[in-house]
Amino acid sequence: MRPIDTAHNAANAAAKVLMKYFTTGTSMRAKRGDEVPYDLVSDADLEAERTIAAVIRESFPDHTILGEEEESGSIDAEHLWIIDPLDGTNNFAHALPNFASSIAYYEQGQPICGVVDAPALNERFEAERDGGARRNAEIIHCGRQTRLDQVLIGCGFYYDRGDMMRATLATVESLFGQNIHGIRRIGSAALDICHVAAGRFGAFFEYQLSPWDFAAARLILEEAGGQVTDCAGDSLPLAKTSLLASNGHLHQTMVALTTPGQRSVAVPDHAN
Repeated sequence: MRPIDTAHNAANAAAKVLMKYFTTGTSMRAKRGDEVPYDLVSDADLEAERTIAAVIRESFPDHTILGEEEESGSIDAEHLWIIDPLDGTNNFAHALPNFASSIAYYEQGQPICGVVDAPALNERFEAERDGGARRNAEIIHCGRQTRLDQVLIGCGFYYDRGDMMRATLATVESLFGQNIHGIRRIGSAALDICHVAAGRFGAFFEYQLSPWDFAAARLILEEAGGQVTDCAGDSLPLAKTSLLASNGHLHQTMVALTTPGQRSVAVPDHAN
């Protein structure tokens, strides 16, 4: 079985789990207790990750899995699956449909295929290396806008509500000064990046993400003709990092606006 087929099968299985809990409700709890009460995890996250992992291991028992919740495989593995069972947990907790599972396969550090599935929105984004990007099986491309006053911009906020939040808000203010059409904060980085790939956003930025947040979506964006780096314009590591995704035409303009924020929050070194 091809990895992309396994990714689809895993996404199908995860969708059943997520929609079951989305319909009936799930218990939510803070990952870090009272210290960060808004960083949530649920039974849906855990069951969906176990379900995805089981599907992958059935087809590729020797492959390594790295997940947000329980799977802790090495990022340096030759055959690596990177999964986020529920990207947008806070949305899920408040009955907002903007959440997704993210499933990516990497070989020797390079993305081979990725699927981002939003079951409550009935949208599935997918890509294979050198095979283009698709939404619900239809080919998608990034927008061709060359000016910021022609686009919507997406952004994300990490759980930090100190310097990183202030840096993000300062960048948003700078973007409004460029007469962008507006800012959107969807609450799922995987979906935000896919919105760039589908031409909905001109760009998206966030000052801290983990590999499972972007591993699948970055390939979808690149195959749709877009560009992804960290917020200073450097190559994106497969590690905790800032992230800037764009349609390509706007990338250098966005780098100039997001780099000061990256410096001010001292984005951590490239450790998992």
